[in-house]
Amino acid sequence: MMGSDKEIRTERTRPALTTHQIASRLREQMHAFLGNLSASVPQKTARRFVCEGLQGILARKSLRLSEIVRSLNEPIPLIKTENRLSRQARRGGLADCLHDFVIRQSAHRIGRDTLLLVDPSDLVKPHAKKMEHLARVRDGSEGGLANGYWLCQVIAVECGGGHVTPLVNHLWSQDAPGHKSENAEVLSCIERVTHRVASRGIWVMDRGGDRMSIMRELLRKHRRFLIRLVGNRHLLYRGKMVLAEDLAHRCPLPYREAVIKQKRDGTEERLELSFGMMRVRLPGFPKKELRLVVLHGFGSGPVMLLTTEALKPSRRSIQWALDAYLTRWRIEETLRYAKQTYGLEDVRVLSYQGLRNMMALALLAMSFTMTWLGMRERLIVLMRHALTAAKRFFGVPDFRYYAISDGLADILRRRQTPAFRAPPDLNQGGQLDIIGY
Repeated sequence: MMGSDKEIRTERTRPALTTHQIASRLREQMHAFLGNLSASVPQKTARRFVCEGLQGILARKSLRLSEIVRSLNEPIPLIKTENRLSRQARRGGLADCLHDFVIRQSAHRIGRDTLLLVDPSDLVKPHAKKMEHLARVRDGSEGGLANGYWLCQVIAVECGGGHVTPLVNHLWSQDAPGHKSENAEVLSCIERVTHRVASRGIWVMDRGGDRMSIMRELLRKHRRFLIRLVGNRHLLYRGKMVLAEDLAHRCPLPYREAVIKQKRDGTEERLELSFGMMRVRLPGFPKKELRLVVLHGFGSGPVMLLTTEALKPSRRSIQWALDAYLTRWRIEETLRYAKQTYGLEDVRVLSYQGLRNMMALALLAMSFTMTWLGMRERLIVLMRHALTAAKRFFGVPDFRYYAISDGLADILRRRQTPAFRAPPDLNQGGQLDIIGY
């Protein structure tokens, strides 16, 4: 979005910042971002590890401890620093503390109708043999089974919006001691967030989130949700148990709309969509009225969305439900962002606790990049232009978060900053200006 004439004139009259000044501003931003870290991470050595880990991940775009060590520039042998970080990476309970910190920092961004997208995925380690509690997972990109771990992300976004807020990046293994079930792991991620945001937000899940144990738990705790169903789920309709797919074919579809779908090869396809809604209930909760939104024409079969929202039988009300679900697809690139940018699948720590802690550190880097600096992406891209003009003239990524991450790495690498130490508690009221004077 273009700024006002006054903002543009001010931008042009400011002298260009040097690499040293830009790096100093970034360090001030990291200090401000971590200013209240002690409320969640009381141990001083753990806070130092978190601060150094954040700097290293941003500078090297990697979760490998060897890369983080190189970013710290400590005047001692690299192996000494790596051994120290390895010990801290295995610290028990750190992942939970970092999740609490990120959610607490972002809770004010969650409004009554903010969408809370739950995305279970996998972290594949096909060549690993000695990593603790390594399990068999379904490789979503290649298909089939492979060695690895399960991952669950929670991301907040407004319906139809583009600015996202990462909240959870939780790793687990079904072979770990104390593991109960995948449903329990997903519900634990939901509880992490609701502990801080209470009843605000609407939980949105794709197929796989429509398990009765999950939906019943959400209803029992009065959580709002919108979940895509598979056809073999049973619902109560007029007092009788009916398959969701049968209801989808019986649902009246009074509304029509034509949309253009752009394919991956660049061609376009015209889709004739029809949609409607009917009132249903969930077995075990006969007093709670739900809405089943049905969409035909988007694929080979009907799209069925079950929601707690009291939708009206109007085009505008039903379209909101469709837009809320499609928002999850519009930010699909965001869900791949951390894996590609910070190389989640290249993590090398062997301990299970270390893996969970490194995933939480990746969440911290995502939160700093996407939430704390998210409103400043235009400035970061401009910095990237200035720092890489000698090597690159075209190709600034269209996806702004990739550009921000590239810009941060360029700045922190070119300016050999000393190890980033834990800041004092700031209890700040607002964000610092990265280019202010």
